[in-house]
Amino acid sequence: MPEMHDIRPGQSIGLLKELHILTRDGKMNQDSRRKLKQVYHLYQFIEPLLGEIQQAHGEINLVDHGAGKSYLGFILYDLFFKGLNNASRIYGIETRAELVTKSRLLAEKLHFPGMTFLHLSVAESTASNLLPGRIDLVTALHACDTATDDAISFALRRQARFLVLVPCCQAEVAAVLRRNKGRMLAGNHLTELWRHPLHTREFGSHVTNVLRCLQLEAHGYQVNVTELVGWEHSMKNELIVATYKDLPRRRPAERLHAILQTLGLEELNQRFFTEP
Repeated sequence: MPEMHDIRPGQSIGLLKELHILTRDGKMNQDSRRKLKQVYHLYQFIEPLLGEIQQAHGEINLVDHGAGKSYLGFILYDLFFKGLNNASRIYGIETRAELVTKSRLLAEKLHFPGMTFLHLSVAESTASNLLPGRIDLVTALHACDTATDDAISFALRRQARFLVLVPCCQAEVAAVLRRNKGRMLAGNHLTELWRHPLHTREFGSHVTNVLRCLQLEAHGYQVNVTELVGWEHSMKNELIVATYKDLPRRRPAERLHAILQTLGLEELNQRFFTEP
């Protein structure tokens, strides 16, 4: 049997075996322990939001963008949704058809009727009638490349109440910084912040998340940024939690625009900048 202090009370051992977090004989290696600890830590942030939604509406509609193998969705369902006696549902959105098929089969095997998996792009999901009109919570856990931005775009267009994001690699900003470096070097001393290739990559990653936060604030969200787990577990551990509060939009929108101009990122206006 696994070390039970690593597993939350009420968590299905069968589910953890199906997700290959536990081996068939119930053992857990270091990588699986790290993965489970990270999802559990994220659950601590999500659980009170689910409670707020439940109190306000009863039923909860959660959309997990870039769901991948749906570790987060399955564990959320097992710990929280499984005990709800209503039409609450988790929707996993994924562009890889084979992962959608596997998740559908697993949900059926586990008798998790409140889980739906859709093979859709972000543009398709935004307009799809397969999703409900009210979206309460959008999550994206280590959704690579532009998948975090896709989740933000979806949430903004569907006016989700909450977003919980753990951003992953996104090289677009770094690529623009690198491409414009020569032009910027002579006239802007701030270019020293990303002159060296390693700094370009790391600075680009940081700036990307700053822009994402300002983008959310420019749509009236209150944004909190914290650490998901310690550095010893993952280098991609930034956690962004956004709550729609209908806050003033003008100042964050102006700052977003100013940062894009200052760093020579004007070509990314369409991605990040929205008039309030």
